[in-house]
Amino acid sequence: MVPIQMVDLKRQYLKIKPQVDAAMTEVLDNAAFINGAPVQQFTNALQTYLGVKHVIPCANGTDALQIAMMALDLQPGDEVITPSFTFIATAEVIALLQLKPVFVDVDPKTFCLDPVQVEKAITPKTKAIVPVHLYGHSAEMEPIMEISRKHNIPVIEDNAQAIGGHYTFSDGTTQKLGAIGQIGCTSFFPSKNLGCYGDGGAIFTNDDALAAKIRMIANHGQSARYYHDVVGVNSRLDTLQAVVLNIKLPLLDEYIKARRAVADAYDAGFAGIPQITTPYRAGNSYHVYHQYTLQLNGADRNELQQYLAERKIPAMIYYPVPAHRQKMFENFGGAEFNLPVTDNLTSKVISLPIHTEMDADQLQYIIDSVKSFLNQNSK
Repeated sequence: MVPIQMVDLKRQYLKIKPQVDAAMTEVLDNAAFINGAPVQQFTNALQTYLGVKHVIPCANGTDALQIAMMALDLQPGDEVITPSFTFIATAEVIALLQLKPVFVDVDPKTFCLDPVQVEKAITPKTKAIVPVHLYGHSAEMEPIMEISRKHNIPVIEDNAQAIGGHYTFSDGTTQKLGAIGQIGCTSFFPSKNLGCYGDGGAIFTNDDALAAKIRMIANHGQSARYYHDVVGVNSRLDTLQAVVLNIKLPLLDEYIKARRAVADAYDAGFAGIPQITTPYRAGNSYHVYHQYTLQLNGADRNELQQYLAERKIPAMIYYPVPAHRQKMFENFGGAEFNLPVTDNLTSKVISLPIHTEMDADQLQYIIDSVKSFLNQNSK
């Protein structure tokens, strides 16, 4: 059996090696390392794929979130509503810009921002809402956007884990995740469903004025070369990363289909086991399974992780400490937030390997190993 990886990037690369190697060699031959033609090609292709007017590539997903908040002219002390159950970057950029993170609990099934709790958290100082499409499942965007319109508060979608997913509204219309809020952000970190071979990110919007401002901020605040209208940053997608993304983007739906097949196999393998809650799939969310995350009931998550490691099965905990309990947010009143669902989930979740290259024997070995642990260690 091929060694099991959380994400097997090497085997994925080998399937596209001739195209990638040729495209990278062309960049090296042309020496157009910054803003080469492949960057614009990718930008245009991603705009078409997402059905969004503007895609602005940048250096990474964290920069994408920071630039999005800068483009909204948020001021120190403004409140930004976001989940605590997420990768730290979502909340980190809020604090970096001297804004106030307002942590809100998540839905216990979807792990995404609970719209009811969002509504309760709004104050006159609330200036943005940042839902996270965690693990590849959509947040409840219809009620979130209703709250946005009601209170005139912009929504920044953190779509780092769910590119290619979509959300179906009650009227039957469907939109790609990242293209629903006023701004969407994503990451092309190598392990993402659409990943490059280094760092990369992008920002999406249908607002022409916002797009112009985002482009300016991402390029040192320049309106024209050497004319700097606002304080900006230096954040761009380099040409070598763009050529990889140009090759992978047409394969994204195929990659997602492969991930969903792995999730189907896990779901079937764990069906009827009382100690396991498999990932929920809401009818209006097309889950793209960036992670396959179990909730354990009556079994020790950390012991399972160790048991699997002994059998050379990697398993990860995303995330063991929620943002509101991190030391970095002590001065922002993190410990004052009462988030029982978040605290419960962080003690129970464990993510199993899932990627585009998984074999049937690998899957069966993982499923059998989890079952073996539960048979030996159930409380």
